[in-house]
Amino acid sequence: MKATRYEGNKTFSVVETEKEAPKEGEVRIKVAYSGVCGTDVHIYHGMMDKRVAMPQTIGHEMSGTIDAIGAGVSGYAVGDKVVVRPLDDTKVKPSDKGFNHICEELNFIGIDSPGSMQQYWNVPAFTLHKLKENTDLKLAALIEPLSVATHDVRLSGLVAGETAVVLGGGPIGLLVAMVAKEVGAQVIISEVNPIRIAKAKELGFDAVSPIDVDLVEYVHGKTEGRKADVVFEVAGVQPALDVMTEVAGIRGRILMVAIHGEKKPIDLFKFFWKELKLIGARVYEKEDYEKSIALITANELPFEEMITDVQPLSNIQQVFENIDKNPDGLKVLMDCQL
Repeated sequence: MKATRYEGNKTFSVVETEKEAPKEGEVRIKVAYSGVCGTDVHIYHGMMDKRVAMPQTIGHEMSGTIDAIGAGVSGYAVGDKVVVRPLDDTKVKPSDKGFNHICEELNFIGIDSPGSMQQYWNVPAFTLHKLKENTDLKLAALIEPLSVATHDVRLSGLVAGETAVVLGGGPIGLLVAMVAKEVGAQVIISEVNPIRIAKAKELGFDAVSPIDVDLVEYVHGKTEGRKADVVFEVAGVQPALDVMTEVAGIRGRILMVAIHGEKKPIDLFKFFWKELKLIGARVYEKEDYEKSIALITANELPFEEMITDVQPLSNIQQVFENIDKNPDGLKVLMDCQL
C-alpha cells in the first residue's frame, strides 16, 4: 500500500509498505479522501517539528470505509462508511475535569501519531463515527473541519436573530459562517483577500474588506447601531484582534477560533466598558461531530463549493508546494487510493 511520510525541510515522500492487521480494539480503514488542513501546512513549513516525530504520516481530515476489524470491536462491519474524530484521550486524568477533548495529555491523531494520508489506516474503534450508506465520501472529508465550526458556534451561544461577524474568510471562517447562518443569524464576513471575498459573496454571504470599508461603521449600519452579538476571530492577525472588541456590541461574545502562538495585545478596557466575554474554543466534542454529520448528510449547505481541488495521494509534494504558491484556494482533498 502507499503511505506518505513527512520528512522535514518541506519534504514529503511516498513509500510502499505492508498493510497491518488491526490490533485488539482497532479497525483498519480504507481511506477514501484526506483533506489538507492549515495545521498540515504548518507542519510542512517546519513550525511543528518539535512535536511531529519524523518520518511521519500526517492528516486528520478524512473519510473512508472499514476494511478489517480487530478483536473486541463491535457495532461496526466491513464496508461501513466512517470518519474519524482524531482525538485519543486514553491518558485522561481527573484534573482534566471530564473535558477529554482538551485533556492535558491528548494525542491528536495525525499530528502526534500516524494520520490519514495513506491508503489504509489503523485507528482505535472509539474514534469512529458511522455514516449513512448514501453519504458522499468527498463531502464527508469536510466533517472534521466542519466540526470545528459547529463547536465554535455552539460555544458562542449564537441564536437565531443575532448578528455574527466572522473575521477571516478562509476555509474555517466560511464553515463557521455557514453554521452561523444555518442557526438563523445575520452573518457578516470580514476578509482582505479579494478572491475569498468573491467566493463568500458567491456563497450568499455579506462579505467586505476592512481595507476598503470601515468595518465598525459597516457593522454599525447593518445592525441599527447594535453591532455584533458574536464575533468569531478566525484570522489570527493583530488587526483582527484590534477590531474584534470594536465591532462587538454591548455584552457581545468574542469566540477565539484562531491559534495565537505568541502573546498579543488586546483592548481590555472594551471588555470592562461593554461587559464583553472572550471564549476560547479548541477542536470539538462528540456532539459537534454528530451535528456536522447531520449537516453533511442533509447536504443543504454549499459544501461542494468548499472543495477547490482533488489530487492523488502520490502528488502530495506538489500539493503542498501549490498551496504555498496559491493560498487563495479553500479545501484540497487527497484521493488516497490514487
